Formats: sequence, C-alpha cells, structure tokens
Amino acid sequence: MRKVFLFMDTTVNKVDAKGRVSLPADYRAMVKELNSEIVCYRSLTSPCIEGCLEDLLDKLAKEIEDSTDFFSETQDNLTNLIFGDAKRYTFDSTGRINLSEKLLKHAEITDTAVFVGKGRKFQIWNLENWEKEEARIRAEVMKNRPVLRKDNEAK
Repeated sequence: MRKVFLFMDTTVNKVDAKGRVSLPADYRAMVKELNSEIVCYRSLTSPCIEGCLEDLLDKLAKEIEDSTDFFSETQDNLTNLIFGDAKRYTFDSTGRINLSEKLLKHAEITDTAVFVGKGRKFQIWNLENWEKEEARIRAEVMKNRPVLRKDNEAK
C-alpha cells in the first residue's frame, strides 16, 4: 500500500530577523522521509508564498507544456513567473528555512508566518492577511455549498 503524503494543518511560527522560519514538524518529517526538498515561489494569485515538493513542480511543468504551445506567450508567462521565481530550500539542523527577502516582501511577512496545508502544496501567509482570507473563503463556501462529483459523473 502506497503511503500518502499531504501538507495539512495551519501552523503559526515566528520569523527571525534574518528571515528564518521553522517548517512545521510534520512537513520536515515528510521531506526527510521522501528524501526531497521544499520548493517555494511567490503565489500568482494571492499575497502569499506557495510551497511544495519538487515532484509537484515537475508535474506542473508537464501540464503547462501539454496544455500550451511551446512558444506561446501564455507558456512563457507561466514558466517565467513560477520557475523563474522558484527556489529549493533545505532546512537546517533546527528545522528552519531561510526565506528570501523577495518572498517575504511579496507575502508581507515580517515576524510571524502562517503555514497553511493545501494537500500536495502549502502556503505561507502573513497572519493578518491569512485571517482575512480564511474568513473570505469560509463565507464563500458557506454561501455556495460546493458539491464534489464522483469520477463517473459528467463534469
């Protein structure tokens, strides 16, 4: 049976003056068990940092290549913004990563970072921005009551 690895939970951690922040313990354990690295880049849609394991970025690269013309402006824009911005992060002996100034500025993170698990990826938010975003998301979900389709139902 294949073990499933998902980024879960919401964790608030302190960021030191050098931009170092501890990865949540279960994130570190997953990265270590998979012998992988964390990759982070600026979100294209929100004022936060996106993070994932490198294999998810490989899947994304394939999807972008398969769904867009190789020389298209769309492919250029997506790959420039995602892969041109992405960086591998290894954690130190205390479990911290050193986020770049560019990432911290984009997410408006100063002394506190909120790690939000999103399954195969995670986000890192400024605490106040995350609280507003979470309230917005909850209101939207409560209003629209999403329905999940079964695999055999038409999409």
